Amino acid sequence: MDSIRTLTIGQPNEKQKQFLACRKKYIAFGGARGGGKSWAVRAKAKLLALRYPGIRLLILRRTLPELESNHIRFLREELLGVASYSKTDKCFTFPNGSTIAFGYCASDGDLDRYQGAEFDVLFLDEATQLKEEWIRRLTACVRGANDFPKRVYFTCNPGGQGHGYIKRLFIDRRFEPGENPDDYVFIPARVTDNTALLRCQPDYVRQLEALPKRLREAWLEGKWNLFEGQFFEEFTDDPVHYADRRYTHVIDPFDIPRTWSVYRSYDFGYARPFSCAWWAVDFDGVAYRILELYGCTATPDEGVRWTPERQFAEIRRIEDTHPWLAGRDIQGVADPAIWDTSRGESIYETALHHRIYFTRGDNRRIPGWMQMHYRMSFDGEGYPMLYVFSTCRAFLRTVPLLLYARTEPEDLDTSMEDHVADECRYFCMSRPIPPRRREAGVRPADDPLDLLK
Repeated sequence: MDSIRTLTIGQPNEKQKQFLACRKKYIAFGGARGGGKSWAVRAKAKLLALRYPGIRLLILRRTLPELESNHIRFLREELLGVASYSKTDKCFTFPNGSTIAFGYCASDGDLDRYQGAEFDVLFLDEATQLKEEWIRRLTACVRGANDFPKRVYFTCNPGGQGHGYIKRLFIDRRFEPGENPDDYVFIPARVTDNTALLRCQPDYVRQLEALPKRLREAWLEGKWNLFEGQFFEEFTDDPVHYADRRYTHVIDPFDIPRTWSVYRSYDFGYARPFSCAWWAVDFDGVAYRILELYGCTATPDEGVRWTPERQFAEIRRIEDTHPWLAGRDIQGVADPAIWDTSRGESIYETALHHRIYFTRGDNRRIPGWMQMHYRMSFDGEGYPMLYVFSTCRAFLRTVPLLLYARTEPEDLDTSMEDHVADECRYFCMSRPIPPRRREAGVRPADDPLDLLK
């Protein structure tokens, strides 16, 4: 033991001290770029390994190269003479039996390596880059019949596939059954908290300040309603105030006038969710998403496996009983795929049995997305052509989080939960509008659209 050198942790800043001292079960740290998250993860892992002989720790990121560049290369130097490192197993082993292992998860198949694995503490570094399903399954590995603390540490920035899940738990604090609010804490950190980085890179803040407005607010200020790669960047459920106007797409429900037209849009799903929505359109052509039926389990992007018969029976029940819909002549639009008869009776024919009628939707993707962009854009007075009732949770959970595809620059990432967006696209294509123009009297510098860029 005499040959083992003293391990120096270093001096944390105030936010890092909060992270290191926190004993909640689920701890999220970050929100903006440059907050010192990686250092805090390594410091906490080393402290836990030394404090609890035999404890098993896992640091996980999306890819192995990210682990190498952000953690392993630093720890190999910091733990030299303190713990031995196995390059094959990607694991540090301490003389007291504690281990710090490293893992990655970039695809569904990568989850197989953690089947049956047990860890006492899990660090999900850049957790928003992981799918919600992956996060849930990985956190299930935190278990064991021992007295070690059982914790999950999340470091995170706005954006990425897990953005909505992290935001729901730690920012919005909207908890589902089985989630104890007392177990969750968020420790915000910005680059201005990281004095060590600012000493080494004094220009880093200016680099962030020079970014476009939306990216600057996400990366510098840590705003969770704006993030890099957001497909519908016009959409906002966080009201922006400009002069005497309140810019938002999300409004409280109100009784729909009987003189307005009501429409239905539909996207079929079985193993994946189906989506049905009802839209009210006023005399100016403004569309209001007033109701929705989304066939999803508690697991995101997992369908409830309702047959077409059951789906249309429920749609019929809603239209016969809901006061906004009962007695109305409702026009419907759906994906043309429901007219397919190659496997027998088409899904559309099943809908007819329940007196539910559709016209074939125009399912061209890029023009459809552009129609959604046009409707979400604010005019010079702060009005969009599309509003969403605050009760339409499926839309609000899935559509704002959609990202651009990596291979098709004008399309969205189809690997994400895009069923609501598809159904919305069919509706917008059934009532197309031209691109919206700025009003002549609004000076560019004062254009409210600039607030949402």
